[in-house]
Amino acid sequence: MTRILVAGVGNLFFGDDGFGGEVARRLGAKPPPDATVTDFGIRAIHLAYELLSPFELCIFVDCMPRGGAPGTLYVLEPDLDGAIGTVADAHGMNLPIVFAAVRELGGTMPRAVVVGCEPTTVEPGIGLSPSVARAIPMAVELIRDLITSQQEVTP
Repeated sequence: MTRILVAGVGNLFFGDDGFGGEVARRLGAKPPPDATVTDFGIRAIHLAYELLSPFELCIFVDCMPRGGAPGTLYVLEPDLDGAIGTVADAHGMNLPIVFAAVRELGGTMPRAVVVGCEPTTVEPGIGLSPSVARAIPMAVELIRDLITSQQEVTP
């Protein structure tokens, strides 16, 4: 059984918002043991249904503007109970809304971590900025470390 889901999220048509998908693509080329790696892009309802599976951990990968230098990586534990609303959005994904959808579908969210990267731009356009592109290998290793730590805690 796969115990861990790594979910790349974001819209590749908005510059650095494609960060999550690119990390998922690179990590998915050689996925860690006991992990499923998927680029969900902006398919929020697909992600909500996937989270109905009994995962022990979900690592969401996304761009995350928090005021740091472009390319800065962050690791946060999101509020899994804070949002209500609708999942449908043709241009983006709102993780708290996905969490609410999982609850509405009768599921329970696993432990969750967000690995985020400070973007340079999320304006329309395809391709990552140089700062965010340089952060991809570090993000892949960070996620591998998070998975290893999880596996050491729960045999």
